Amino acid sequence: MTVQEPQPLTDPVPLMGCPYKADPYPLYERMREAGPVHRVLFPSGVRAWLVTGYDAAHAALNDDRLGKNHDRGNDGWRERASIMPEPQHSQLQVHLLHQDPPKHTHMRRLVTDAFTPRRVEALTPRFQELADTLVDALPEHGPADLVAGFAAHFPFRVLAEVIGLPQELAGRFDRDWGKVVQPVGPADPGRPRYEARLHGLQSYIAEVVAHKREHGDGDLLGRLVAARDQGELSQEELDSIIFQLLVAGQEPVTNQITTALIALFRHPEQLARLRDDPALMPRAVEELLRHDSAFELTTWRFFDRDSDLHGTEVPAGDSVIVSLCAANRDPRRFPDPDTLDLDRSPNPHLAFGHGIHFCPGAALARAELRVALGTLLARLPGLHLAVRDEDLDWIPAVLGRGTHRLPVGYDRRL
Repeated sequence: MTVQEPQPLTDPVPLMGCPYKADPYPLYERMREAGPVHRVLFPSGVRAWLVTGYDAAHAALNDDRLGKNHDRGNDGWRERASIMPEPQHSQLQVHLLHQDPPKHTHMRRLVTDAFTPRRVEALTPRFQELADTLVDALPEHGPADLVAGFAAHFPFRVLAEVIGLPQELAGRFDRDWGKVVQPVGPADPGRPRYEARLHGLQSYIAEVVAHKREHGDGDLLGRLVAARDQGELSQEELDSIIFQLLVAGQEPVTNQITTALIALFRHPEQLARLRDDPALMPRAVEELLRHDSAFELTTWRFFDRDSDLHGTEVPAGDSVIVSLCAANRDPRRFPDPDTLDLDRSPNPHLAFGHGIHFCPGAALARAELRVALGTLLARLPGLHLAVRDEDLDWIPAVLGRGTHRLPVGYDRRL
């Protein structure tokens, strides 16, 4: 029997389409084997340089030649990648993810106290109450959609507690606004709806700021508004940080709950083991983050001059993106990387990035995953996927992984 040789990679490699979103790992494996850096094409028409191997990814995430500020992007990148129109781009895109030191250092210092492991641990009993309330509202017997019934709400309710978003405002947040980070080009028929989301989110942020200015206290949102009023932040920086908190603090955790559950459904013996031994949960969460990270790709980075990147010449202002998912399945760093091994240790995955842009909410996300998965496994005996794996509806997001819905069955609700 003849073994068919894999087709050579195209240049650029297209990162799009349903098969890719459902399972990008075979493509990432081919890319890693061919070299650490590849030119890729996104659905919006943006071309970028993608870093795939673990060592190369780790180095890129710590490479101080690579900046995050959008001003570094060249005209070719800006023509297609600056999807958010002006003035909104300037008003909402100057948050932490798009800043370099020293501005990044100052802005990050303003938010990190809210997400320390000690504070997260102190709030965890409240997170458990929020999770139980959502499970209480699920049908007594399956089926149910765990995105609509749980994963779409739990992270935002936790976030509201952590940052000090008042309940009346939190209840009016429209999750659809989070889609403003998904590229919709100027000629796309969905552009009017995209712009409506953008204006709705901006109005909401203005209302949050006004409320906190009137009812300021010591919570994170109150401190950020005070920093603006004291001249430590510009209005655009304040709005951008709140934008980042509301969007980045919600969707990635929603999606990570779905990818973690799907991984467990695909490995029922591991699901049963975790359900029967909750002490495994902290290590299991790390492995689930490595195995299929909801943050598939990082946001843009740029060289300010033509530069060598692991043997590839990258022009100044071209975008460089790191594939966290590809790095986390590199067999040179993780033995048997495609296997879900809840005992894997050490587990130096890159699901939260690395270096100065390491996710400031990592401790919170870990706690949310431990509470969410522990609650669902304990209170929904017999939990299983209620559709065929191939019928899962994966979100066509550029940077993230997750599903629109997660239909499940279970024996009963405890």
